[in-house]
Amino acid sequence: MLTGKIYHPEDKHPGQYQEDLNPDAGKGQNYGLAGENPAKHRHRMAYDIKEAHRLLHDFTDDVLKQIPILAEGSRLEQDAGYVDLADPGRSEIKARGDMEVRPGQLIVPKSEVDYQLWNRLIGVTDPARTGHANPG
Repeated sequence: MLTGKIYHPEDKHPGQYQEDLNPDAGKGQNYGLAGENPAKHRHRMAYDIKEAHRLLHDFTDDVLKQIPILAEGSRLEQDAGYVDLADPGRSEIKARGDMEVRPGQLIVPKSEVDYQLWNRLIGVTDPARTGHANPG
């Protein structure tokens, strides 16, 4: 049963003791206004970013237009999957609640691309998993 209440750790102790007893009370918590995450709408597509074009030179323009890149400073959702296209290893990142997009990162949220495209982004080469299988 949902009560609609949000736990606010910054209210755990009386005001005069809060800073001493719990100095980082709300750090890393993913709570705020109800509704959609506004950071999901603060992005550009890989097609519009020169560095993404360079890194994804094997992808067509139509595909690049389907890859959202989160804006610098966007907060990542805890336990959600992401990939940084600027990271040569390009492995999936499981986000913590205190993570955000840093300068120079090209972060793609897993939830915003289909699974075959996601597999290509993280370096999967199996044609059956990337949608490039030849019908037999």
